[in-house]
Amino acid sequence: MAFVVLFGILGGLALLLIVTLLRRNGKQTETAEGLRIEEQARTHTGQDRASFNVVAMHTAPPTASDAHHRR
Repeated sequence: MAFVVLFGILGGLALLLIVTLLRRNGKQTETAEGLRIEEQARTHTGQDRASFNVVAMHTAPPTASDAHHRR
């Protein structure tokens, strides 16, 4: 019985994800300002992934990460 409930919840979540993704219709930003905001967010996300990955966080002293530098 527990497996039926588990698979029912997982199926419902998958269906919700599919509906959400299909409703977006691949909308993209058309203005230059929106493209700059997206590019800046993508760059910032990449820097965060490099700064806060498992290797960087566990091999460096706590004060050596980018989180301790002023921006």
